[in-house]
Amino acid sequence: MTTPLIVGNWKMNTSLDTALALATATAAASDAAGGSVDVGICPPYPWIVPVANAVRGASLRVGAQDCAATTDGAHTGDVSATMIAGHCTFTLIGHSERRHQHHESDDIIHAKLGLALDAGLSVILCVGETKEERDAGREHDVVNAQLRTALAGIDPDMAGRLTIAYEPVWSIGTGNAATDDDAAIMAREIRATLSELLPDTSATIRILYGGSANANNTVAFLAADGIDGLLVGGASLSAETFAAMIESAASQR
Repeated sequence: MTTPLIVGNWKMNTSLDTALALATATAAASDAAGGSVDVGICPPYPWIVPVANAVRGASLRVGAQDCAATTDGAHTGDVSATMIAGHCTFTLIGHSERRHQHHESDDIIHAKLGLALDAGLSVILCVGETKEERDAGREHDVVNAQLRTALAGIDPDMAGRLTIAYEPVWSIGTGNAATDDDAAIMAREIRATLSELLPDTSATIRILYGGSANANNTVAFLAADGIDGLLVGGASLSAETFAAMIESAASQR
């Protein structure tokens, strides 16, 4: 049985004090799960170093919310994968808020993914369709295209550091989560594409659901066929709520 992965994406939230308190509490919840659940958090860039120092020695994994599509140079405001790798074990890439708010194309996401893997980071690649795309019946085509472009030419030896997060754009931050059936159907589609692109390692790649995941729907999503964990937004900003989600995941083992 695959160990579930629960990751909290804090987005552009927290002060330094609240970040340290939240990280410490989440580390305690992760340790209490006794290895039955893998837990990660993605603080904002300024807090990565102090948060990583605060939870050093705990089972909690610290990741970044993004990385640059270049290695270095005149790119004001960007942070490269090699800079992140000194303090994080993984990074998100392709989150819908990056795709839509920052107009990141599939080609940019492909470049970021390659650089992150080259830097030794694990990657959670986010894919998902908008409401308009789903209403038009194009959700599978959209997600499949996102996967194929992002993973084109990936070194199979690096695929073991890859996780896919299905995040339907219409559910992120809306409180309207997809159904567990929606998640399971898309997970099967993602797995089929991975089997084609990475036949030797696809079975070991975890598939997460993200989009208004909370303490009330954790069990249902983790019970959905093909879902190996959750990428959590707003609910991860409450230490109590996120701990409850970790505990729920552990209880399913």
